[in-house]
Amino acid sequence: MLLLLDGVSFRYGTQVLAEKVSTKIERGDRICLAGRNGEGKSSLLRLITGQLDPDGGEIVRASGMVIAMLEQALPSDCTDSVYAYVAGGLGEIGAVLAGYRDNPTAELQAQLEAAQGWGLLPRLSGVLDRLGLDGEARVEALSGGWQRRAALARALVMEPDLLILDEPTNHLDIAAVEWLEGFLADYRGALLFVSHDRALARRLTRTVWDLDRGRLRVFRCQFECYQEEKEKLLVEEARTEALFDRKLAREEAWIRQGIKARRTRNEGRVRALQALRRQREARRHQQSIARVSIDNGERSGRLVAELTGATFAYPGEKPLVRDLSFTLMRGDKIGLIGPNGAGKSTLIRLLLGELQPQRGRVRLGTKQQIAYFDQHRDQLNPALSVLDNVAGGRDSVLIGGKSRHVMSYLSDFLFGGAKAYTRVDALSGGERNRVLLAKLFSQPANILVLDEPTNDLDAETLELLEKLLLDFGGTVLLVSHDRAFLDNVVGACLAFEGDGDIREYVGVRRLSSPGGRFVTGTKAQKLPQLAPSSKPAQQAKPQALKKKLSYKLQRELDSLPELIESLEEAIDTLQTEVADPAFFRQQPSLVQERLRLLTEKQAQLEAAFARWSELESGTG
Repeated sequence: MLLLLDGVSFRYGTQVLAEKVSTKIERGDRICLAGRNGEGKSSLLRLITGQLDPDGGEIVRASGMVIAMLEQALPSDCTDSVYAYVAGGLGEIGAVLAGYRDNPTAELQAQLEAAQGWGLLPRLSGVLDRLGLDGEARVEALSGGWQRRAALARALVMEPDLLILDEPTNHLDIAAVEWLEGFLADYRGALLFVSHDRALARRLTRTVWDLDRGRLRVFRCQFECYQEEKEKLLVEEARTEALFDRKLAREEAWIRQGIKARRTRNEGRVRALQALRRQREARRHQQSIARVSIDNGERSGRLVAELTGATFAYPGEKPLVRDLSFTLMRGDKIGLIGPNGAGKSTLIRLLLGELQPQRGRVRLGTKQQIAYFDQHRDQLNPALSVLDNVAGGRDSVLIGGKSRHVMSYLSDFLFGGAKAYTRVDALSGGERNRVLLAKLFSQPANILVLDEPTNDLDAETLELLEKLLLDFGGTVLLVSHDRAFLDNVVGACLAFEGDGDIREYVGVRRLSSPGGRFVTGTKAQKLPQLAPSSKPAQQAKPQALKKKLSYKLQRELDSLPELIESLEEAIDTLQTEVADPAFFRQQPSLVQERLRLLTEKQAQLEAAFARWSELESGTG
C-alpha cells in the first residue's frame, strides 16, 4: 500500500469538501478523481501531497514514497530556462545539475560526484526529448501548451511512486494528448488524476473516486461503468429523498392538528418529527446543472469570411498560413486542429479581419457580432467578484430580447446567492470558465470563437456546452484538444500540417501517424460549402426496429405534447416574472418560492422531454 486516508475531513469556510473520507492507493492503481466543479477535487489532491493539512482524520504515506503533482496553474511567471525548471523537480541536486550545465565549475562537479548526480543526466535528457522540449528556452516565453509540457516534464523527472495530475491535458494539442495517453498507459507507478478529457479517462481509468458533497465513493471499474452506476445512484437517491419528504410532510400536518389533538399527541412521535427535521436540515443538495444559453443576436451576412490565396508570416519568421483559400459561411461549425504554435490564433485573426495577409486577400461579411473565449481567461479580473466581472455595474442583462435581472442570469451558471459575490481568484478552474461563459453570453453574438473552452469543465457542463453549440444558429470557430468534444460539435476542420500548409477535412475522426501528423476524416477536394443551417456530419447508424407501444403507453405518448406545451408556457411566465428588476425587491420568502416553482417546472419539462424521447424511440 502506498497511501491510506483514514476518516479525513476538510472544510473551506462553510463548505464541507471532505467528510470522514477513507480509502487507499495501491501500487499500480489507475484512479480517476471525478466530481462537479467546486466540489474540492484539487483540495483533496493537495491533502494527499501534504500541501494542506486535514481538519480531522489521518493520512498515512508509505516510507520513502515519492509523490509528484502536476498543478492546474501554468508556470507562466518562471524566468528559468526549461532545463533548469525541469531539473528543479529533482530537488537540490537538480539545481546543481542546471548550474553545472551553465557554468561547469570544479565546486559544482564535486557536489555532483558526492551526490552521485551524474546518473540523473540521462533521465533528465530523456524526459526533455520525449516531450520535445528545448532546454535553452525560457519558460516565461513559452506558449501555454509548451509551459504545460515543461510542468509535466518536471513531475515526470522525479520518477514518482504516485503521480498526481490535475487536468493534465489543459493547453496540450491533440498530438501531445495522445502521446500523454500512451505514456501514462505504460507508466509503472500509481496514477491519480483529474481530467475533463473523456477519451483519456476511458482509456486509463481502472478505479474512480467520486467526490460528491464531501462524500467519497469508490467505484472499482472502468470509467463508462462508473458513469452508469453513478446515474443509478442519483436516481435512487432522488427516490429515497422524495419518500422522506412525503413522510416529513405527513408528520408536519399531524403536528399542526387542532388543540384537542395536540393535548393527546404522542410525545415519542413529536421527538421523531424533530429528528426528521434535523435530518432534513442536514441534507446536502447536489449542485444543480448549469442552464447555459446565448443570445444569437442579429443574423450575420451569409458570407462570414473568404480567404483567397492568403499567406501570412510574422516579421523574420516562416509563414504560419501559406496560400490558403477558404470560405466561412454563416452557420458553419469549424474546428481548428494542430500543434501549439502552429498558427491557429493567427488564422482566426485573419478570418475576423484583425490581421491582413502579406499575399492574397480577405473578404469579410456583414453584421458580425463576435464573442471570443480565450483559454487564459484574460477578460476576467481575478480581484473582482463574479457579479462585478459579468455585470460591470448593470442590474440586468438582455437575453433573447428579454431583460433579466443579473442575479437571476448568474443563477443559470450556478452562481446564485452568496456565490455571486465570491472573488474570481477564489474559484476553481472550472468555475472560472463558467464565469467567462456567463460574461460572453450576456452580450448578443452571431460568431463564437472558442479557444480551449473545455478546460476544467465538469462532464455535465461539457455536455450542456456541446448542446448549446449544436443548437446555436450562428458561426462557430473552435480550437480544442478535447477529441470527444470536437467529434460531437464540428462538421469540418482546418488541420495545420506544418510549414503553413492548412487543409480542410470533413469530420474530425483522427489518428496520429508515427510522425505525429493527423489523418483527419476525409480530405476535402473542392469541398462544397456547408449550408448555413448545416449540422455536424455524423456517421450513419442502422435504424433499430421500433417496438410497438401498448395502448396505455400510446395514450401516454399522445398526451405528452400538450403537457410539454403547458409546462413551457408556465416556465415562460415565471422567467418573465423573475427577469423583472423589481422581482428581487420582494420579500425573500416570496422570491425563494417563485424560484423554487421555476426550478420544479423546469425539472418537470426535462422529465417530460426524456419520457417523450423514450416512448417515441419505442424503448418505453
